[in-house]
Amino acid sequence: MTQTRGDMVLIHGAFSGGWAMEPWAGAMTAQGWRCHTPDLLHHDTPPHGRPHPELGHTSLVDFADDLAHKIKALPEKPVLVGHSMGGLVAQILAGRGLARALVLLAPSPPWGVLPSTDFEVMSAIGMVATLGVFWNGPIHPVYRIAADHTLNRLPREERRATFARFVPESGRAVFEIMHSIMDYRRASRVEPWTVKCPVMSVGGGADRVNSARTVKRIAARYSDNPGSTFTVYEDFSHWIIGEPGWQQVADDAAAWLDRVVP
Repeated sequence: MTQTRGDMVLIHGAFSGGWAMEPWAGAMTAQGWRCHTPDLLHHDTPPHGRPHPELGHTSLVDFADDLAHKIKALPEKPVLVGHSMGGLVAQILAGRGLARALVLLAPSPPWGVLPSTDFEVMSAIGMVATLGVFWNGPIHPVYRIAADHTLNRLPREERRATFARFVPESGRAVFEIMHSIMDYRRASRVEPWTVKCPVMSVGGGADRVNSARTVKRIAARYSDNPGSTFTVYEDFSHWIIGEPGWQQVADDAAAWLDRVVP
């Protein structure tokens, strides 16, 4: 029987739910971790259904506060695995001293880490041009955008099946990520010296949402932490948690945790 390693909380990204992290949870459970895949606050709604009335105003801080309450109920400090927006929430939680180690999968950048590519900059501008004042309400998922930039390496049928499970997202949280320079609350701020645990930062070489260059900038913030590492998987796009070959990324993360977590 595999020895129990401890608790692991896997945090999903925007427009999804805890279901998105279930494949990784299965892989990590096989490695001996007790895995938890919570829904972010107000994300437990039916796919493409009516969003929670408070979702549009929910902040990254609210997501982190809700998860912090759940984490403190665990018997020990967990490893945090976060994808995309969940990777930013994981950094916020680690800054509060709530992580033994961090695995950041194509993470969204904290306040102060500027976009690295023209696509990232134009995406932020395009949000305002297309949606106007989007930060006071929910944002509904759009298949064309998801298919082109997030789920683009999935087979067609799997892409549609995955998108069918998407849920609306908080306009406030998206604003705090994509327009952080205009967020006077600095909700996405994470002082790098408050994150004291080992950090594994993973980027996809073909990721346009959170480019490998941006992930490298995030990784540089924690590079002085013993055991921290940065890896690029050249052929991967943004859905690194479920694209063909994701198992290798999970295996590499498990091997890294074997080295850095007592």
